[in-house]
Amino acid sequence: MAEPKWRAVEEYGFDHAWTYDHLGWRTLVDGPWFGAIPTLTAAAMVTSRIRLGTLVATPNYRHPVPFARGLLALDDISDGRVVLGLGAGGSSVNGYDDTVLGQPPPPVRARVARFGEFVELLDLLLSQERTTWRGEHFAAVDARSAPGCVQRPRMPFVVAANGPKTMRVAARFGQGWVTTGTDRDDDAAWWRSLAELSRRFDDTLAATGRPPTAVDRYVNLDAGPVYSLSSAECFRDAVGRAAELGFTDVVAHWPRGEGVFAGHESVLETVATDVLPELERSRSPR
Repeated sequence: MAEPKWRAVEEYGFDHAWTYDHLGWRTLVDGPWFGAIPTLTAAAMVTSRIRLGTLVATPNYRHPVPFARGLLALDDISDGRVVLGLGAGGSSVNGYDDTVLGQPPPPVRARVARFGEFVELLDLLLSQERTTWRGEHFAAVDARSAPGCVQRPRMPFVVAANGPKTMRVAARFGQGWVTTGTDRDDDAAWWRSLAELSRRFDDTLAATGRPPTAVDRYVNLDAGPVYSLSSAECFRDAVGRAAELGFTDVVAHWPRGEGVFAGHESVLETVATDVLPELERSRSPR
């Protein structure tokens, strides 16, 4: 589970670290792949400060009741450092997750409705002692949640959303919103899509009565066509552009030796040594 990397990312000074919550992913499906909750549990055991999360957990193969039990254990073991990233899942991205269980993937409308129920039921399970609830896709009958989350009333949700319905879920339940943008084949178009999505999320928050600053904003920098850790300067530029669009947090992928996210760990070390201190100074109060 690459425990040295979890230690290193904390020692480098990053604020949060994440793992995918898939049964397999794209070209990495035939390589080593561990479950998200055990992986984050191992990470929690070798770190003490950094926040740990899923990016993102989906209802593709999870039911909220047993999932909540695993999350409660992880929150306890980590002493309240869990951030729960949640997303609807999509066959264009998570193809293997959609098909490995031998069931046809649901159409988009049903997928979004299922996601809304998934988030709502998790919110209840993680914030109250007993839950009875029923929807079209999920149900719980007198589900217990003792001892509850270390973080009260529950661990923060970071909700992935690009469309209007999932944005409403993010605005209702999220302490954070995360996006991958659209128009991913062209760098300039991808950044324009982030600006447009950020404006739409502002409008969604306003419609629910929440101010724009009530929800942290995350962007997966590597969802675009340029790998953010191609160089330290590339990362610095991407973080600056994201900040100008109102994003409070960015996520980048640990460099791999080859294939997707191929790069050099020396770039990550340079970012930690040179770029992170600059960012820390820029956000510190004068």
